[in-house]
Amino acid sequence: MSLKQLRIGTRASQLALWQANWVKSELEKRYPGMEVTLVKIKTIGDKILDVPLAQVGGKGLFVKEIEEAMLRGEIDIAVHSMKDVPTEFPEGLGLHCITEREDPRDAVISRGVKFADLPHGAKIGTSALRRQAQLLKVRPDLQMVIIRGNVETRIRKLTDENLDAVILAAAGLKRLGFTENVAEYLDTTLSIPAIGQGALGIECRLDDEAVKETIAFFNHPDTAHAVRAERALLWRCEGGCQVPIAAHGTVTGTQLHLVGFVASVDGAKSVRGEISGPAEECEKLGIALAEKLLKDGAHEILSEVYQREVSRDKEIPV
Repeated sequence: MSLKQLRIGTRASQLALWQANWVKSELEKRYPGMEVTLVKIKTIGDKILDVPLAQVGGKGLFVKEIEEAMLRGEIDIAVHSMKDVPTEFPEGLGLHCITEREDPRDAVISRGVKFADLPHGAKIGTSALRRQAQLLKVRPDLQMVIIRGNVETRIRKLTDENLDAVILAAAGLKRLGFTENVAEYLDTTLSIPAIGQGALGIECRLDDEAVKETIAFFNHPDTAHAVRAERALLWRCEGGCQVPIAAHGTVTGTQLHLVGFVASVDGAKSVRGEISGPAEECEKLGIALAEKLLKDGAHEILSEVYQREVSRDKEIPV
């Protein structure tokens, strides 16, 4: 191995650092002589904490500054939560590896109360329009409260803001050791996960063959096929990270099964579909399912959501 050092770009949040340190540890185990360092970078999404993400601007909130650092040659790779990664990359950069997925489900943090048993009109903290739309579809009586901050901060808001429950991604809770706070893991038929939820992506410069060879072992084919199908669906729907689009792919043997969901923010309008086929055709399957969803009503739903986003973008200085 010719590489003697590798610089990892990462956000400085507790979860992002866990993820970057895990990649660092795996690299050091595989290449004992390599010096691996972390470069902490603050992104737009980290700087604006008092505005819901859906109103901040949409795509690339947690990756843009990291990608700019990579283009300047200040870092060699970037470690991202896949659900934060836009479907398009700056010229010269790309996603080279998708790691094996952690639990993709959403989790309920409460005072021991499961979702179905939450009282009428319960106040639910969440950061995602996707979760909000799906849960309101089942329980329109719920009051949704948009919460921001790292995992620990969001958990504290259960008490600080007198909420009945907080919904977070199970993967982050498991990675950080907060599973004792979980009252219930929501089945993916009730709350379809965000695109890429639970998987990590490693981005690099596409012309850096030495780096690409060094990190190739991180790629998990089944997860990569599933996530690429989800991302193809998102791309075809022209969705950012903060619109009510959900998709979840699973691979069994050589076959991929993909479920997709698009909804209005209040959950009143929604369309759901699924598709199966060869895992190797993951992106074709994702686009085909997106086409079906758009034909079945998703186009009208998303047009309304995007129109609302445009109106809000005019009001919020970034």
